[in-house]
Amino acid sequence: MALKGRALYDFRSENKEEISIQQDEDLVIFSETSLDGWLQGQNSRGETGLFPASYVEVVRSGASYSPTGSPGAQVSLYDRADVANAPGSGGGSGFFSKQGSFEEDDDDDWDDWDDGCTAVEGPRAGELGTNGHPPLHLSYPGAYPSQHMAFRPKPALERQDSLASAKRGSVVGRNLNRFSCFVRSGVEAFILGDVPMLAKIAETYSIEMGPRGPQWKASPHPFSCSVEDPTKQTKFKGIKSYISYKLTPTHIGSPVYRRYKHFDWLYNRLLHKFTVISVPHLPEKQATGRFEEDFIEKRKRRLILWMDHMTSHPVLSQYEGFQHFLSCLDAKQWKMGKRRAEKDEMVGASFLLTFQIPTEHQDLQDVEDRVDTFKAFSKKMDDSVLQLSTVASELVRKHVGGFRKEFQKLGNAFQAISHAFQMDPPFSSEALNSAISHTGRTYEAIGEMFAEQPKNDLFQMLDMLSLYQGLLSNFPDIIHLQKGAFAKVKESQRMSDEGRMVQDEADGIRRRCRVVGFALQAEMSHFHQRRELDFKHMMQSYLRQQILFYQRVGQQLERALRMYDSL
Repeated sequence: MALKGRALYDFRSENKEEISIQQDEDLVIFSETSLDGWLQGQNSRGETGLFPASYVEVVRSGASYSPTGSPGAQVSLYDRADVANAPGSGGGSGFFSKQGSFEEDDDDDWDDWDDGCTAVEGPRAGELGTNGHPPLHLSYPGAYPSQHMAFRPKPALERQDSLASAKRGSVVGRNLNRFSCFVRSGVEAFILGDVPMLAKIAETYSIEMGPRGPQWKASPHPFSCSVEDPTKQTKFKGIKSYISYKLTPTHIGSPVYRRYKHFDWLYNRLLHKFTVISVPHLPEKQATGRFEEDFIEKRKRRLILWMDHMTSHPVLSQYEGFQHFLSCLDAKQWKMGKRRAEKDEMVGASFLLTFQIPTEHQDLQDVEDRVDTFKAFSKKMDDSVLQLSTVASELVRKHVGGFRKEFQKLGNAFQAISHAFQMDPPFSSEALNSAISHTGRTYEAIGEMFAEQPKNDLFQMLDMLSLYQGLLSNFPDIIHLQKGAFAKVKESQRMSDEGRMVQDEADGIRRRCRVVGFALQAEMSHFHQRRELDFKHMMQSYLRQQILFYQRVGQQLERALRMYDSL
C-alpha cells in the first residue's frame, strides 16, 4: 500500500534508477520495506525511482515514522545491519578471508561486521549543513558507546573548574535549543566547564603560531597511502559480491585490503571524534550499478583524493583508528582495534581537552572578525565551486553527446560530397575524392576524441570539486560552534560586570573559548594550504590535458590537409 512521506533533506540522483528529492517535499512511498537502505517512490514532480530510506519519513496521522526505524526516530542505512547483528539477534560471525582483508557474513556492502551498536537518531529536518549534507553535530552510526561500556571501570575524573558547587547558581544560562549543534556537539558543556577532565590524557594535538596565525603542528611522521586495484570478490560460493581496494601506506610498506564499508566505518568514527575538524566526505553510495566499470573507476579516483586529504592532515593522520585501518592484517586484532576505537572517550567535546594551544594572546574580537571573514569566504567559494561543477558537468554531457554528434554530422556530410563526386566517372578525381573522404573520417574520429576526452580532464576536475563541496559543507556547523562560544564569553563577562558571577569563572569560560578559537583557526589555515595546492594541481592538470587534446586534434587535421597538397 502506498504511503505519504516527506523528505528530510535534499538528495540528487546520479543515475536513471534514482530520483532527486528536496527537503520538505511531499512524496509517495510505494512500500516501507527498504532494499539495501533504499526506498521506491514518487516525488512531487511525478518522477518514480529510488531514494535513500534515511532521507525520508513516513507521514502518519499524529506522528512521523522512519521506514528504517521506530516511530519518532531516524535509523540510518548503516544501522540496520548493526541492529541485526546485535547479541542475541542471530547475526553471523566474521571470518578472515585474505591477507590484510576482513570478510564477514553480512547481507550487503554497507553493513557492519560484528557485534551491533545502538540505533541512533539520524538528521532532523532543518538541521542540515550546506548543500544538504548532514551537519557534523548529528548522531552517526556507532556514535554512542556500546552496551559493554557500562561495565568498564571509569578513570578518575575532575571538573575543569574548581569553584564550589554553591556558586553554580550564577553560571551562564544554557541554550534552550537542545538540538543546536553547539549543544549536541558538547561544546557548550566544554565552554561552561562541565566536561569531565580525565586524570590522564593519552593523546595530544598541538597548535602553534605560524606566519598567518594559528596552525596545526606538522605530523612528526608524514606519510601517504595509495589506493589501487579495485577487485571484485565473492563469498557464499558467489552469491554475494563486493569490491576490495588495495591500500599501501608508505610508512608501513605492506598492503592491506579494504571494502567500502570499512571506509564507511572509519568515516563515522572520524565524524564522531573530531568536532572542530572538517572531515572529507567519502564518495557517495549508489543503489544500483555498483559493479559497473565506470562507477568503480569513479569511486577509486575519489577514494584516492579522500585518502590524500586524510594523510596530509596533521591531526586526522595521527588518529589511532586511522592507523589501525591502514595497518591491521590480523582478523582478531582488527576487531579488537575496532572496538577500542568505538569505546574512545576522547570524542566530541572531550576531544577539545587534547589540544595544546600557544601562549600568545589573541583578542577575541579579532578572532571573531577573522572567523566572520572566513565564513563569507567559504560561502562564496561554495557557490563558485557549485557553479564550476555545474558548468563542467554540462560540458561533459556536450562532449559525450552534442560535440560528438556534430562532428559526426560534419564528417558524414564530407563523405556525402565525396560519394557525389564519384557519380560521373569521366570527370571524377580519385585523389580529390579520397582526400575529401579522409577528411570526413577525420572529423568522425575527432568526434570520438571529444567523447573520450572528459576521462582525461573534466572527470578529475569534478572529483576535486566534489571533495571540496563536502569540505565546505562542514564549515557552517563548525563556525557555529565558535559563534556559540563567543556568545557565552560575552554573556559571562556581562554577568561578572553586574556582580552576578565571580571573575574567575568568567575567565575560565574565556580561556576555554580560546581553545575552540585556536582550533578553528588552525583548521581554517590547513584548509587554505590544501586549497592552494589542490586547485593549483587541478588547473595545471586540466590545462595540460587540454593542450595535449587539441594538439592531437591539430595533428589529425594536418594529416588531412596534406592529402590536398599533391592534387
